[in-house]
Amino acid sequence: MSLTSDPPVDEAPPPTVAEPEDYGALKVVPVRHPWRWAAVAATAILLAQFLHGLATNPGWEWDVFAQFFTAEVILKAVWITLQLTFYGTAIGFALGIVLAFMRLSTSPFLTSVAFTYIWAFRSIPLIVQLLFWFNLAYLYKELQFGIPFGPGFFSFDTMGLVGAMSAAVLGLALHQAAYAAEIVRGGVLAVDSGQLEAAAALGIPRLRRLRRIVLPQAMRSILPSAANEIVSLFKGTSIVSVMAIGELFYQIQVIYGRNGRVVPLLMVATAWYILLTTVLSVLQHYVERHFAKGATR
Repeated sequence: MSLTSDPPVDEAPPPTVAEPEDYGALKVVPVRHPWRWAAVAATAILLAQFLHGLATNPGWEWDVFAQFFTAEVILKAVWITLQLTFYGTAIGFALGIVLAFMRLSTSPFLTSVAFTYIWAFRSIPLIVQLLFWFNLAYLYKELQFGIPFGPGFFSFDTMGLVGAMSAAVLGLALHQAAYAAEIVRGGVLAVDSGQLEAAAALGIPRLRRLRRIVLPQAMRSILPSAANEIVSLFKGTSIVSVMAIGELFYQIQVIYGRNGRVVPLLMVATAWYILLTTVLSVLQHYVERHFAKGATR
């Protein structure tokens, strides 16, 4: 019996549970992307037009391209380009590793010397450095080795010691070392310092910590940037043409200066650069995959 004057309120019925629908009978409609298909069609048409122009435009002179692509003078020039790239990379990264660890050193003097070197060689254009080393004999007639600020024991004639090829390798390597040092330093700094502290606590020697703990992990960060630098150096060897060295681009210039076939010969150089850069990219992929073992990508 209610003690109030309000009429009794009926309780709401419990909600009914809907019967599950047959989801298998539903029709799934994929999301439409009309503008994506429009962009694909427009890109395909432009690409087809470009390829059609390459095949049918007589200005490309593909017969001249085929004649010179494997010519002996071009193959020799490609070999000189590869030599410049190899020596510049090997010497540059060897010196760059030394500079990187000098910058990471606790010695203010070594850090300052490495920083000054990197600052100077990154600031001076490469062509200026190459011309400076090419004219080294103008400043120093000979190089003496002996007691510092004292008598010399033996000497070398600078004119015969530093030729055009040596000056090119020296300029490319010293220039590359400045960038390689920063790449290596960044890779080393990317390794967690806690691992070094744990290795030191276990009594692992410093050299072994560097060789077995730091460098294998640092290589994962170093390799992409290092590969970019090597590819840039490979293409940048064309700048030594100012020193009349018979690398690829210089020989191309000499040939089209004689026969006037500029476009097909430039395509010869382009094709060789693309081919060798592709080979370097494939090597980069496998080297990165080797050092990425055990890492989650």
